[in-house]
Amino acid sequence: MILASASPRRRDLVSLIIDRFDVVPSDFDEDSVPGGLDPPRHVVYSAEMKALKTASSRPGALVIAADTVVVIDGRILGKPADEDDAARMLRLLSGRTHQVYTGVAVARDGVLRSDFECTQVTFRRLSEDLIARYVASGEPMDKAGAYAIQGKGGVLITGIRGCWFNVVGLPLYKLSRLLEEFGIEPLST
Repeated sequence: MILASASPRRRDLVSLIIDRFDVVPSDFDEDSVPGGLDPPRHVVYSAEMKALKTASSRPGALVIAADTVVVIDGRILGKPADEDDAARMLRLLSGRTHQVYTGVAVARDGVLRSDFECTQVTFRRLSEDLIARYVASGEPMDKAGAYAIQGKGGVLITGIRGCWFNVVGLPLYKLSRLLEEFGIEPLST
């Protein structure tokens, strides 16, 4: 079993339900996702391509892949390019509710199963000082939407509706259902 992700958060989440797996980050370029896809299709396409690309060079391996984006006003926010971009994203999210979409895919020997999860997240109103302090912490820099609910970014959030694990980056329930389609029983591996 392989997790096709360099994300330490995803590695930690997978380890909650699967005892043994290898980490082999996918080299799929997320910037190559076709434009114009709605958020669910965007994240599913990216997760599928990561899973298929990794599985194609590892016959017999079961490969898990995921992609997460933050969506506000119909716009997809990926990872910030720099600190100014992180601050811009946080200003957009301030005092508002947005959606977090994660696509998850499982592939083995040309067989592919995928799904997505959407969670509503509401931010408190953020002062410029709070934004500056949070950006200076460095935490936003490799996170979709420029925040981490499981880290310091938890102080920015007033509530969520839906799957918390999805906001971290991997909806465990959806992953467990996909694994079951391959005959893998989570919590028993």
